[in-house]
Amino acid sequence: MTMPAGSLRARALHALSEFLRLEAAGGIVLIAAAVLALICANSPFDGAYEGFRNLPVQVGVGAVKIAKPLLLWINDGLMAVFFLLVALEIKREVVSGQLSSRSQLALPLVCAAAGVLVPAVIFWAVNSGEDATMRGWAIPTATDIAFALGVLALLGSRVPLGMKLLLSTIAVVDDLIAILIIAIFYSHGLSLTALACAGVAIAIMFVLNRRGVAALTPYLLVGVVLWVCVLKSGVHATLAGVVTGLMIPHVDHRKRADDATRHSPLETLEHALHPWVAYGILPVFAFANAGLVLAGMTLDDVLSPLPLGIALGLLVGKPVGIIGAALAMRGLKLAQFPRGMDLRAMLGLGLLCGIGFTMSLFIGSLAFSGDGLRYTESVIGVLMASLLAALLGYAWLRSVLPPVPGAAR
Repeated sequence: MTMPAGSLRARALHALSEFLRLEAAGGIVLIAAAVLALICANSPFDGAYEGFRNLPVQVGVGAVKIAKPLLLWINDGLMAVFFLLVALEIKREVVSGQLSSRSQLALPLVCAAAGVLVPAVIFWAVNSGEDATMRGWAIPTATDIAFALGVLALLGSRVPLGMKLLLSTIAVVDDLIAILIIAIFYSHGLSLTALACAGVAIAIMFVLNRRGVAALTPYLLVGVVLWVCVLKSGVHATLAGVVTGLMIPHVDHRKRADDATRHSPLETLEHALHPWVAYGILPVFAFANAGLVLAGMTLDDVLSPLPLGIALGLLVGKPVGIIGAALAMRGLKLAQFPRGMDLRAMLGLGLLCGIGFTMSLFIGSLAFSGDGLRYTESVIGVLMASLLAALLGYAWLRSVLPPVPGAAR
């Protein structure tokens, strides 16, 4: 027996509106945190700011000790929670959301793939022959959904729901590709012992899932053990959050009639984490990583191959890849633009997808760990491109999207 269509539709629309509201508001907080970081790094408070980033923190249980500066606790620890939420969102979308239908999946999947490939090619064209900088090839492939939806929120009711939905779905697929890139290309110095322990932790969560254990506590406790094992293994620790999220049970309510008003364990955890990630973890990450010192910076610094390749990848590669893929899909009659969107609106969406920010900064920290100069150059490229993409996308969409009659201005 299936649930009534009206109940399903109301539930889906409520979940979607809540997701978009949190992401949009969180994006505005994210922007404020990045601006505050830039102010602190270029003011008399720069010493306190660096002291905050480099504050030594040590946690230990018995013989297992983890000692890192606060910046790495944020990037390895708090961001694992962010990736846990990303995995929950991906699993929900695949099981019962926008990625569960081939007709709905085709356009965002192809657009996201092209939006990763074209920026990587542009980065390679600018930086080819420089082995040290080529480690950053994946930096311009990411889209920051919170930042992009925050910009859309400034446009109010003139933004069609189809645009918000397409943008968020492209970003979800984009995050999945980024997870695979991190796992494959940014792991190093692997420890077989730690990997074996991680495998045991994953097996325990798999058994819990298969036995129908719905309580979240066992998964989260094993997930913490998994995080420690992955941290010690040489694979980036945030991937523990991904695996844990994929192991949390989820029920497709379209196929159940007995729990129309209940959330699955996955939905319960996702709803609990989302505000903390949107208003806490991501702003803290932005504050800790966006503090670029501008004193002494010249035009040559901005136009050097590494930041230029990142900026062109995000500003040019993202819209070219996404719009080109969308036009090809429409021309081949494999997909149509969402309702309320034409080619001009698609161009604006492509520009907003050039806002890399969170994931781009994160990949940059992995690519140039221990290389302060190149990491600084990568931050220049990410911040420059994200700011320009946000401004251009906002200005363009404001000029091409018609205001809704009767809407407040």
